Amino acid sequence: MNGSRITVHRPGELSSADRAAWTALQAKAHLHGSPELANPFLSPEFALALGRCRRGVRIAVVREGDEPVAFFAHQRSPAGVGRALGLGVSDSQGIVHRPGFTWDARELLRACGLAVWEFDHLAPGQTGFETGATGRFASPVIDTLDGYDVYLDHLRTHAPKFLKTTLAKERRLARRVGEVRYVHDERDPAMLATLMRWKSAQYRRTGRSDRFAQDWIVRLVEQLFHTRGDSFTGLLSVLYAAGRPVAAHFGLRSERIIANWFPAYDPDFATYSPGLLMQLKIAESAASEGIAHIDLGRGRKEYKDSLKTREIMVAEGWVMRRHPVAFGHRAHRAPVRAVRNTVAERPELFAPADRLLKRIGEIRSGRFRM
Repeated sequence: MNGSRITVHRPGELSSADRAAWTALQAKAHLHGSPELANPFLSPEFALALGRCRRGVRIAVVREGDEPVAFFAHQRSPAGVGRALGLGVSDSQGIVHRPGFTWDARELLRACGLAVWEFDHLAPGQTGFETGATGRFASPVIDTLDGYDVYLDHLRTHAPKFLKTTLAKERRLARRVGEVRYVHDERDPAMLATLMRWKSAQYRRTGRSDRFAQDWIVRLVEQLFHTRGDSFTGLLSVLYAAGRPVAAHFGLRSERIIANWFPAYDPDFATYSPGLLMQLKIAESAASEGIAHIDLGRGRKEYKDSLKTREIMVAEGWVMRRHPVAFGHRAHRAPVRAVRNTVAERPELFAPADRLLKRIGEIRSGRFRM
């Protein structure tokens, strides 16, 4: 970064020229061997939307001469604790940069006024931050660039029972309920509200924390739903049967990547696996639009293993300066993270923990029976 100049901006202060340069770096990333930099969670639109919903969103712009060569969006507390943009809800994090750009993490943190920067979905290829990684985790993806037929051939080879069963359930849904119809880009706000209601119920039913109980997440999703452009769109997809919505998904789309985010379904139709049917429809539409891949997001889920064509590796951890705030933050966060990952990554622990959470969900919803 020698010779570079770093300026830090609030989202609303970013010039239209800088936004255009940021988008251009993402659009060309696949040509330079860094396709994951095109993830919509790394886009200026996501940073701007989050900035309207959360305090402390900042964007560092690195310039060489007058040319912007890198953009580092992050969140900052008054004490100098930095977090990845949307930590806890964003599935791709890091710095968007031109080919060959290198950076010193501590120098960047100092310029941003940060003692520490924490991440949990660090994108591949973030060499300036990877020294701070404390763990790496698989994030399944569905490749769609070669077309939907090629993807179906992959499923026939690697998950034949899954594909056969899912397609049979679609036929059964059409026969018993009515015509199955898929809308890839649904613009009805009422349907978005339905999806969030379904998802809240799912969180409670499975004993998880309800993300949509947090006002800022609701506002963020609503902001992104109304964000539309050639390089970024908030994408609501819905599967209908006999005119009734049975499954829906809200995610983000850039020019080349769809980020899977909030899928849910009507439990009245659970026997037909409508969520899986919808995922296949999303893949089919993505292939027809020339999308390179669908990022299913980090996490152990059987359906992701069935749908995926490969995996990318994301990292979690933190980079620090020698500062009391940094050491205090790490001491507070490290034990919690270690316990969570130990449970999540070990089947012999994850299964009983998952059953316990579901039992808690049953108690919460009044469905528990002795």
